[in-house]
Amino acid sequence: MHQFRYVGNKLFCEGVAIETLVKKFGTPLYVYSQGTLAGHYQKLDAAMSGVDHLICFAMKSNSNLSVLRTLANLGSGFDIVSDGELHRVIKAGGDPRKCVFAGAGKTASEIEFALKQNVYAFNAESEPELERINTVAARLKKIAPISVRVNPNVEAKTHSKITTGTYEDKFGIAFEQIEGVYARASKLKNLRLRGVQMHIGSQITETTPFEQAVRKMLPLVTKLKARHALEFFSIGGGLGIVYKPALASGSEAWWKTAAAKNILTPQKYADRLLPLLQPLGMKILMEPGRFISGNAGILVTHVEYVKRTGRKNFVIVDAAMNDLIRPAFYEAYHEILPLAKKNAPAISSDVVGGVCESGDYFCKDRPLPKFVAGEHLALMSAGAYGFVMASNYNSRPLTCEVLVHGKKFAAVRERQAMKEIWSGEQVADWLK
Repeated sequence: MHQFRYVGNKLFCEGVAIETLVKKFGTPLYVYSQGTLAGHYQKLDAAMSGVDHLICFAMKSNSNLSVLRTLANLGSGFDIVSDGELHRVIKAGGDPRKCVFAGAGKTASEIEFALKQNVYAFNAESEPELERINTVAARLKKIAPISVRVNPNVEAKTHSKITTGTYEDKFGIAFEQIEGVYARASKLKNLRLRGVQMHIGSQITETTPFEQAVRKMLPLVTKLKARHALEFFSIGGGLGIVYKPALASGSEAWWKTAAAKNILTPQKYADRLLPLLQPLGMKILMEPGRFISGNAGILVTHVEYVKRTGRKNFVIVDAAMNDLIRPAFYEAYHEILPLAKKNAPAISSDVVGGVCESGDYFCKDRPLPKFVAGEHLALMSAGAYGFVMASNYNSRPLTCEVLVHGKKFAAVRERQAMKEIWSGEQVADWLK
C-alpha cells in the first residue's frame, strides 16, 4: 500500500524519519515515497501482463518532475490534458510517443504542439474537436492519430464531482452516436483512427463498474476494429485507493490481506477484465493516476494553536485549503497521524487551516489524540490531487516537495519565495 510506517515511536518514509525532513525543509511539506510510486506501477503492470498494454499515468494527479521521471524510467506513458503537461513530460525525460492527449477543450495551439511532438493519440471528445484536429494536421501536413472518447453511460458509484461516464457529465460522446462519429471521422483525410477510449470516473473501489463498462463496450469496439482497423482500446483509469484504515505498510503481506478483503487490488482488477479483453487482440491502454501516486505522498503540517470553544476543539495548523483542497472541495477523508506516536486518549477535534474560509478544514469532529502547539501532523494519502491543485489563495506561498528513496532524500520543488507570488504583476502606469 505505501512505505510510510512507524519505527519505534517515529513516523518514517522508507528509511527516513519525517521529523528529519521537517527540520531541514520546514512545513507545510509534501513528502513522496519513490518506492511506493514504483511499487504501485509495477503491481498494475504485472497484473495486466496477460495482454499487450501500456500504462499512461494520469499526470493531473501529480506532475512533479521527479515523480514523472520515476515512472518514465519504468517505461510508463502519460495521460496529459494540456500542452503544459506535455512540456513537463519532455522535461522529465518521458516519451511523447507514449502520451495520450485527453480533455474536452484542446486549443489549436495545443493540438499543433502535440502533433509536432508525435503523441501516441488524441482522445477526442466531440466532433468539432475532430474537425479542428484534422484542420491543424492538414496545415502541418501531418496525419493525426485519433481515438474517440466514448461515454458509456455507466454509473461509477463515486463522488458526483469525479464521475465522468454518464450522460450528465461533460466528457466524451454518447455511446449510441459513436458508430456514426467514426464513419464521418474516417472521411477526414488528416486523421488516422487509431483506437477507442472510455473513462467512467475516479476513486472507484470495486470491480463491478469497470466490468459493466467493458462488457457494454466490447460489441462496439469489435465492430469499430473491423471497420477501421483500430489498434488499441483504452479502458481509462479510475482505480481507487484506501484512504481510511489505520497505518498500513507496503509489504506483500498487506497485498495478500487486501486480496482476501473487499479492497480493490490490481490482481482483482485484472482477473475480472483480462478474460474480456484478451479475445479482442488489441493493445489495452490504462490511464491510472491516483492508484499510483495517491498513497505515495503525505502533507506534513505544524500545529500552531489549539483552541477550545464551548463545543469544539480546534487544532489550527500551518497547512490550509490552498495546500490541500480535497477536504474542502470533495469532503474528502485523509487519515491524520502524529509524527511522534501518541498513546493519549482520543478527543473529538477539527483540524483546520488559517485561510479565511469556513471550508478550510482537514477533518471535523474526528477522534484524534490530544495535540498541543508545536507538534506535527501528517495528512496521509495526499500524493494525488494534492500539490497539483494548490494555489496562492490568501497570498500564501506554494509548499516544498521532497522525494525519498531508501535513506536518500531531496527537495524536488523549493518552497516558493514570497515575492514570486506577485512576480508577474505590475501596477498600471496611471496608478504610479
